Amino acid sequence: MTADTSTGTSAGTDTRPTDRQDERLTQATGLGGAARAQLDRLRAGDLGVVPVIGGLVVIAVVLQLLNPVFLSSTNLVNLLLESVPVGMIALGIVVVLLVGQIDLSVGSVSGLSAATLAVLFVDQGQPALVALLAAVLSGTVIGLFYGFVFTRFGIPSFVISLAGLLGFLGLQLYVLRGIGSINLPFDSQLVYFAQLAFLPAWLSYVLVAAVAAGLLLTGLGRSRERRAAGLSGASTTFVVVRSVLVLIVAGAAVAYLNTARGLGWMVVLFVALVLVMHYVLTRTKYGTYLFAVGGNVEAARRAGIDVRRVYVGAFVTCSTLAALGGVLAASRLAAANQSTGTGDVNLNAIAAAVIGGTSLFGGRGTTFAALLGILVIQSISSGLTLLNLDSSFRFMVTGAVLLLAVGVDSVARASRASHGRG
Repeated sequence: MTADTSTGTSAGTDTRPTDRQDERLTQATGLGGAARAQLDRLRAGDLGVVPVIGGLVVIAVVLQLLNPVFLSSTNLVNLLLESVPVGMIALGIVVVLLVGQIDLSVGSVSGLSAATLAVLFVDQGQPALVALLAAVLSGTVIGLFYGFVFTRFGIPSFVISLAGLLGFLGLQLYVLRGIGSINLPFDSQLVYFAQLAFLPAWLSYVLVAAVAAGLLLTGLGRSRERRAAGLSGASTTFVVVRSVLVLIVAGAAVAYLNTARGLGWMVVLFVALVLVMHYVLTRTKYGTYLFAVGGNVEAARRAGIDVRRVYVGAFVTCSTLAALGGVLAASRLAAANQSTGTGDVNLNAIAAAVIGGTSLFGGRGTTFAALLGILVIQSISSGLTLLNLDSSFRFMVTGAVLLLAVGVDSVARASRASHGRG
């Protein structure tokens, strides 16, 4: 069937009007086509990660002008390491937000897992691996409990996790009763991993090359699949140029970090999990189900998706990553105490996911939101600390950025609806 775009109707006996949003008709080929397609998406309110990257650039420029130390390689290495524990928690928040729910207890769960790790490893003398697995498993069990209560009794996730915030904080205090704080041995592998383990320079460049090669291969494969399905695919030129740009930018960033201590293994772990979760969300059935449930739960149920299982999986993922974040926080500080996971951990994790572009309304977001969002929050914290400003300014600035991010999301959502993009 040949489409007659000049008359707005298709040739032959099919007299239906031409769908001008059909990707087979837009024919966005080559670099110019890719640029026009991206511009069209921005005009339609599909902003992606553009606002948060723009915000990061503005924050970096302003803080560098106010204090030349901000963009030094030494400060950036520390900033990345400090970002990982809360970033890991934010990664789980992204998943639970995708299904249109919320978990307010991630801070308490991370604190409980840190206390579990310290008690088993230091007080009980268990091997570090056993203590680590038990701590992370505690988060998995909590996620299963949340999922069961939510799907079985229909109690809103807001209420369940609010109860969990209080209950698991109490359990953390109970576990550490009479102890207060437990220091982790500095010569343990946990502390070494979080504080002193850095990649050799040559290995960091190999990883960057591997990421660029992976992006190239997956891009070409995806393009072939779309063409085989009768859809327009990205041109080979566009995929190659995109991969080369990633290679150059990431390689330059790693080279700059290598002028100081380099790239920490803990940062590599976080980025690897972000990439794995991105693959799960975009290339597996489970990821498709998450977006479907978050977009329209009733439509997903009628399509035959096991909605309850999807919800349980989201809560389990969120709580497990929160527990892992607590383990990394305790390892980074070489201690776990009654204040671990309290304070602004909850709010920063949720704010990072939202600032990074994850919609509070469900159905929209990427795992890169956790990475970019926590970089924004940690950059503000690091910059204001260098300026000798106390935490009151950090809270006010972070709150303003969060409000701005939610406002942009609301405006973009209205724009998408007006352009028929849902």
